[in-house]
Amino acid sequence: MDTNQPASSASYTPAPAAPGLFGTKIPSSVSFAVGVLLFFMPFLDIKCNNMSLQKISGIELATGFHIKSPGGNNSLMGNFENSTGNKAESKGDKKDPNMFALAALVLGIGGFVVSLLNHRAGGFGGMLTGALSAAAMIGLMMDIKSDIKKELLGGKDGVTIAVEFTPWFYIAIIAFLAAAFFCYKRIQSTKN
Repeated sequence: MDTNQPASSASYTPAPAAPGLFGTKIPSSVSFAVGVLLFFMPFLDIKCNNMSLQKISGIELATGFHIKSPGGNNSLMGNFENSTGNKAESKGDKKDPNMFALAALVLGIGGFVVSLLNHRAGGFGGMLTGALSAAAMIGLMMDIKSDIKKELLGGKDGVTIAVEFTPWFYIAIIAFLAAAFFCYKRIQSTKN
């Protein structure tokens, strides 16, 4: 062994490991995008005596909508109202925007934008907006159920009106919770 060679004091430091799929912004961004796009699907199904009257999308819940009258324009009374010019009455009741649906939609869009940012801001902001979006959706469900109980205390003349949440509503909640989880995993991957 040659002792004339200078001893190298440089130590080998391995390159940092790749963050993996959970360390990227892809899963959280996709989850937020899916949650927001689900707002175009029907969230509520209004039924009268187990017969579907109207389906209401998440966008309609967030921006306001008209409840269609039970006969619609194809009934005899609907045709009579249209011919006499009372179109405003034939459209049904106008419902105001639901603040929980609007908050969930705005938080979902904000979460999507925040999840595209750098690791720390995207992780914490995305986790917060994902959890708040899911909470707003759950608040929407409780708000609608309490409104239905207030408005429909007992059916009149044997008519029962029910409002059911569609699977799209529940999938949107799961998408927002998944986005929050993916943002949490993103934060964990940056700490290692």
